[in-house]
Amino acid sequence: MAKRFYKEVAIEAQGDDYIVTLDRRVLKTPGKMALTFKHKDHAILVAEEWRAQGEEVLPHTMPCTRMMNVACEQTPSRRGELLKEFRAYTQTDLLCYRSHNPKDLAARQEQNWQPVLDYVAKNHGIALATTTSIKAVAQPEKSLRRAADYADSLDDADLTLLLHFTASFGSAILALVVMQRHLPVDTAFALSRLDEGFQNERWGADDEAVENNRLLLSELSQMAQLIKE
Repeated sequence: MAKRFYKEVAIEAQGDDYIVTLDRRVLKTPGKMALTFKHKDHAILVAEEWRAQGEEVLPHTMPCTRMMNVACEQTPSRRGELLKEFRAYTQTDLLCYRSHNPKDLAARQEQNWQPVLDYVAKNHGIALATTTSIKAVAQPEKSLRRAADYADSLDDADLTLLLHFTASFGSAILALVVMQRHLPVDTAFALSRLDEGFQNERWGADDEAVENNRLLLSELSQMAQLIKE
């Protein structure tokens, strides 16, 4: 947190890329790299966050800026690591692990999760097995490879966003369908908390957990604006 040190926020073209300027000075990442954007829409979203700041600059109110900082400064050198991480999440995806009891929870998981798995199997060739066992179920190598190939097809900004959604949902598959605009982020978030919601219905919700989920969903919804049309 710091006092606002600028008045004017602008967007400029720089070759094939775009930059955001604060009083004509190029906006930089925490590591002092010039923050560049391949897509003008991304620059617009970041510029809007900086314009919206009041007397103090509050980083936690600028999720798109934070995401693009990571995409510019860290992702290029970490792509291989991120692809392995996405594959690992796919290998043990949340949607593949179902409850045996209670039966009504198992039915809710089947009704809400299976259509998502069916979608990625049909449209991306990522067919995953499900289980009610506590032991990990082996997933087809072909599907895991296709999941990694999908992640590798993304540019640095989209890959960064994909992995952030993956970690937030605890599911590579939910992250993928959000990136594909098959599901809105709030629906995917609710699916990722399906078990938690079921327990809350039975035993009551924890106020702190509810507030944490609200704040996280709000941030994810803002980041989702970075998903390209």
